[in-house]
Amino acid sequence: MNTEQLAGLFPGLEPELYEEMEKAGVVKEIPAGSVVLRKGQVIRSAILVLEGVVKLYQEDEEGGEFFMYHIEPGQACAVSMVCSYRQETSNVLASALTDATVLLIPLSYMDKWMSKYKSWHYFVINSYRSRYNELLNTVSEIAFKNMDERLEFYLKKQVRQLGKHVRLTHQDIATDLNSSREVISRLMKKMEKNGWIIIHRNSFEWIKDDPSAK
Repeated sequence: MNTEQLAGLFPGLEPELYEEMEKAGVVKEIPAGSVVLRKGQVIRSAILVLEGVVKLYQEDEEGGEFFMYHIEPGQACAVSMVCSYRQETSNVLASALTDATVLLIPLSYMDKWMSKYKSWHYFVINSYRSRYNELLNTVSEIAFKNMDERLEFYLKKQVRQLGKHVRLTHQDIATDLNSSREVISRLMKKMEKNGWIIIHRNSFEWIKDDPSAK
């Protein structure tokens, strides 16, 4: 990962900062399905996504999951930034939804960059604000919409991020939406009947409209 690639993914930073990111950052390849963050893990680096999609979620005492949001290329994991600054352990989990590449920035550099580079200060604040807004949207979907509306919103978001053919099982979707596999299967069959999707084994294909449409 060179400075030109970093500038393309994270625009608006100082040229000197890109050089420091290239030198200080550690590039890590993460296969799809692998854990990125564990609950209770000590975080010593900020996580910036270079390629792929990372899913952030919480887990209750019975193993149930609550989907929070996705982190895409050019975005940072705000939780990793906050916890590393405050030297706290993670209270969420993160896993690679697809094969992913991340850039790990050690805590010592983050502290220095906050005072040295104004653009890094704004990047950290904007990352936290963006992830907070995404979390509010997720909560709003759960609180104010019924399950078929939530499912439509969720599937469209997956299509925008992953393309028309999305490899997710009905159980994966049910877990993210805090529902049951039976309910999700029934609603997806209804969507297939209405010409929205085609259901495949462990995946679905969106056919209703442009996958980038919101």
